[in-house]
Amino acid sequence: MEVRANLSMVFHLDKCIGCHTCSVACKNIWTDRKGAEYMWWNNVETKPGTGYPFLWEDQQKYRGGWELRGSSLSLRLQGRLGGLFNIFFNPYLPHMDDYYEPFTYRYEDLFDTPEGDVQPVARPISMVTGQPMNIDYGPAWEDDFGGSPIYAANDYNLRQLSESEKRELFEFERVTFFYLPRICNHCLNPGCVAACPAGAIYKRGEDGIVLISQDKCRGWRFCISGCPYKKPYYNWATGKSEKCILCYPRIESGQPPACFHSCVGRIRYLGVLLYDADRIEDAAKAAERDLVEAQRSIILDPHDPSVQKAALANGIPEDWIWAAQRSPVYRFFKKWRVALPLHPEFRTLPMLFYVPPLLPVVGRISGGRFDVTAMEDFFANGENGRLPLRYFARLLAGMNEDLVREAWRKLMAVRVYQRAKDVGDIPESKVRQFLSNAGLSADDAEEMFYLISLARYQDRFVVPPHSREWPIYEIAPASVTGQPDTWEYKGSTGIGFRRAAQRGA
Repeated sequence: MEVRANLSMVFHLDKCIGCHTCSVACKNIWTDRKGAEYMWWNNVETKPGTGYPFLWEDQQKYRGGWELRGSSLSLRLQGRLGGLFNIFFNPYLPHMDDYYEPFTYRYEDLFDTPEGDVQPVARPISMVTGQPMNIDYGPAWEDDFGGSPIYAANDYNLRQLSESEKRELFEFERVTFFYLPRICNHCLNPGCVAACPAGAIYKRGEDGIVLISQDKCRGWRFCISGCPYKKPYYNWATGKSEKCILCYPRIESGQPPACFHSCVGRIRYLGVLLYDADRIEDAAKAAERDLVEAQRSIILDPHDPSVQKAALANGIPEDWIWAAQRSPVYRFFKKWRVALPLHPEFRTLPMLFYVPPLLPVVGRISGGRFDVTAMEDFFANGENGRLPLRYFARLLAGMNEDLVREAWRKLMAVRVYQRAKDVGDIPESKVRQFLSNAGLSADDAEEMFYLISLARYQDRFVVPPHSREWPIYEIAPASVTGQPDTWEYKGSTGIGFRRAAQRGA
């Protein structure tokens, strides 16, 4: 067992309001410069919808991620020989039109246009060519077309539905949508790392963040094709690829990433997961329906003494083990099993997980209030939801509907439990029945409700220290410390000395 640590994330989709504050925060810090105008390291998509870039989920088109060929795991993009042939021409890249041509407005037209009978307007111009252009697509374009037959009807995940289900979905009274925020998943088995011929992409050993070395990158762009989530981007001004860096300068200073910090809906959670690196390949080779459970199986319990001992032996600091014990991601994904990875069938073992939305309330109005006598109709439960269960099974569970049903059952049980406490209109027998069916205790429901609805800043973001103090530790002679082979802290705080002594003991 080789224990490693990975910073991981959970996004609660029921809480996302689609305000794009996260996207703007990321854009202002990292991609507000020439060549990066079209990049949205954090983007928020409307689902059902085709996404950004256009149809990014269709790997028949882009050939991202991994696939099983017999008993071996291979990049779907190409082998070594194929990479040699395509090194100067990659046929599986998204074009600029699949993203959008970045544009701004020529605002001087508002002031310089000669006087006339028509109000002047600022003409849109391309930020690439500088020439006037007609805007026909843009970032978050589908926000205004949620449920439309143009974008929503072409959602990759709807291909699993029958024609009658699709027709019902787009009837006016059944039209619905939800928001899907996306950043780099910082996967355990990243396709972008394997696809890069220059070795410019690497996964940091201390925290699992995937980065691109700007010195080594040669602009071949295989990382873009190799990533099934299309989260590396090509900077046309510098000739280098770039991607989300999980705001690691902020992480190293004890702060969450900018998109997490600025999130209005408080949908984002950050924490440490300990995992067994020896079992990554086996987990990625599991059958499609078993991929989520295989990934859960390699996530280790940070409270287990044997795991702690193996982690310390592998150089993981005690502070990180402590952070893993407090991690909200561990509770959502491993303990409560309500968070699921995005498209696990890509076999990259993503470390960003989503709590599926419960969808709109569908209870009936009776006498001016919701009729809750039949609890199965009060909240959408997957069987009568506006979006079919199979849609979420394709999106989050490798077509394993039981996993989505289990998550919904637990989320609904928490809602019913809390409504019974706050409103008192649900019989206690019903509450016990919901909790029993979900496999939860009252304490579990209380803890889940707190973390989902009331959690404080330090509960949502458990950012471990990056041990910046370790370089200033030195081995001290026994004559100084009175104990052989211990560490002496050369700084100024007693806390540092205590930790140093523990590690050196």
